[in-house]
Amino acid sequence: MLSMLLLEAAVASLSLGTLGAAIGAGLSVIGGAYGIGKIGEAAMNGIARQPEASNNIRTSMIISAALIEGVSLLALVVCLVIIL
Repeated sequence: MLSMLLLEAAVASLSLGTLGAAIGAGLSVIGGAYGIGKIGEAAMNGIARQPEASNNIRTSMIISAALIEGVSLLALVVCLVIIL
């Protein structure tokens, strides 16, 4: 009930474009965190199965996490530009 009142107050004070940009910013951060978490999980499983390949797996994991973080940061910046 309280969340509905807060949402109604937010909609009343903001335009729908600003509200959509704020929701998009939150979703982009959540999506990036989920993607990096899945990469970390897969890398740990791969290292546990083949410890001798840990350097290659770690390097691939870091590159993939950096790319996901970059896309997530770009989406966040776009949403924040729309808000401002």
